[in-house]
Order: sequence, then structure tokens, then C-alpha cells
Amino acid sequence: MLELLSLLQTGRTWSGADLTGRLGVSPRTLRRDVERLRELGFPVESVSGPGGRYQLVAGRAMPPLLLTDEEAVATVVGLRFAALAQVDGATGAAEGALRKLEQVLPSRLRYRIAAVLASTEAMSRAAGLLDLRVLQQLATAAHAHQDVRFGYTTRAGERSERRVEPYRQVLLGKRWYLLAWDVDRRDWRTFRIDRISGLAVPGTTFVPRPLPPDPVSFVQSSANLPLSRHRGVVRFEAPASVVAERLMTEAGTLEPLDEHSCRFVTPVDSWEWLAMTLPMIGVPYTIEGPPELVERSRELADRIRAATEG
Repeated sequence: MLELLSLLQTGRTWSGADLTGRLGVSPRTLRRDVERLRELGFPVESVSGPGGRYQLVAGRAMPPLLLTDEEAVATVVGLRFAALAQVDGATGAAEGALRKLEQVLPSRLRYRIAAVLASTEAMSRAAGLLDLRVLQQLATAAHAHQDVRFGYTTRAGERSERRVEPYRQVLLGKRWYLLAWDVDRRDWRTFRIDRISGLAVPGTTFVPRPLPPDPVSFVQSSANLPLSRHRGVVRFEAPASVVAERLMTEAGTLEPLDEHSCRFVTPVDSWEWLAMTLPMIGVPYTIEGPPELVERSRELADRIRAATEG
């Protein structure tokens, strides 16, 4: 009966002949086990006809899941990294599901999972917890074409209140972004979801607009080079492959100039933040612009020099 439940949980519709062949039982035993599953609360639908057809449909409660060894390993490893990446915020959903699964894992799977995790390194560069509830609310609002309001904080710490029409959520690297139409600015905008706070759905709806061509590429371009005149341009005296491994930001473009140098162009919310980040790459560099970045770098150099005198 457990094997029957596992087959039904694949989501497909099974003929009676397929199930009896897979399980090695008679049609009578199959019908009896289906009835037992129904008595236990599993909503198994059947269609009359030669041999019958069976399917597990959505019910009022989530039934226990039966996973193969490979599915169990993939699920636990995925939940481990989801918790590490701080995807679920205050809800603790990933960690809660992980604890329940680990309690019932057989020893043979515990060893396989421990081997995968012990030989794998992962680091999250998320600025803060990403609350799963925010993702769910934005997704529901986008699907229902509902307006949303929220507070938004830039990297420089500037906060503003936004009224937007949400359309898409896009995962780029380790960050989630929202593609939305900004009602007050009357233009498309991209928002880092971990910088959204105080999300509210007032209940008003909007008429969907035509999306920009290739929304994912639009979000990627906006995240890397947002519509702003603030650009930092830096030439590094090192191969692009070396600099790429040490960059502290996923934004911007890195262009090889020759075998020994490259140019980095990046959007900037804070000149001081960029001025502090560049020396940490650990290779010689020249600031090509703008004057704001040059000035902040000089101020930073003066502070470091003063701190180390004597």
C-alpha cells in the first residue's frame, strides 16, 4: 500500500493494469488498497472503465510524502542550503522541514547526505534575512494583479516609500529581485527584495501592462547597471579572471583589456562603500572616474594614514 501511495504521488494518472503490473498484485488487491488509502484521508480519484484509472488529487490536508532514496537526499541537501542562504527569514520554514526529515532518515541516507555536505562549501553574501512571506505576498499580488506598497532602503541607507504594480520575481545569483511598475515614477523599476520592508497589499487592482522584452534580461541589466548616472570606472592591473574571483559585488561589468589588465564598470549607491571595497581586491588599480569616487578614495586614504601614524 505504501508503494502504491508512492506511485500515485508522482502526479500522473495510472491505469489499473499499470498499477497491478508495477506492484505485482491482483486487481482485487489493488481496489482494496485504494479503498484503504481513501479511509486514511488520501483523496484518490478513480474513473470507471476497463481496469479503471487512478489519480491522487489535492485534498484539504497535505498527506505524508514517500520519497525514494535519491529524492530524500536531494530534498535534505536542498533544504540545508536554503536555510544557509537565509531564504526563509523569520518563518524558519526550511529549518523546520529539515528537522522533520532528518528525524526519519534511515542510516544509509544519513551517511550519503553527510558526505555531500562535508565535501561542499557554501557562503551566503545576503545582506539580511529574506522572509519567505514577502516572496509569497509579492507572488500572490502579481498573480492577482494587486497593487502593493512598501518601504525600500538603498545600499546607501536612503529610505523611500514605493507604490508599485508587481509583475515578476527573479532570482539572480544569490539575490531575489522584483520587477515592478513604479506608479509615482511612471516607469519600470527593479527592487532587491531583501531591502523591502513593511509590505502592504491595500486590495486595489491594476490592469496588466505589456512587460519589457525578456523580463529576466531586463532585471539582470537593471540590477547590474541600473538607470543612474552614478558609475564607478576602475582599471585593474591584473587579468580579468583574477579580479572576478575577488570582487565583493555581483553588480557591474568586468571587461578584459589585455592579458594583464581589465576594466570594471559598476553602479554605485555609495561612493564610500566602493572606495572601501576596491583595495580589498588586492591588486593595483587606477580610478578612471568619476570625481566623486576619486575624492572618497582620497578621504579614506587620509583616514587610514592618520590611524596608522606612530
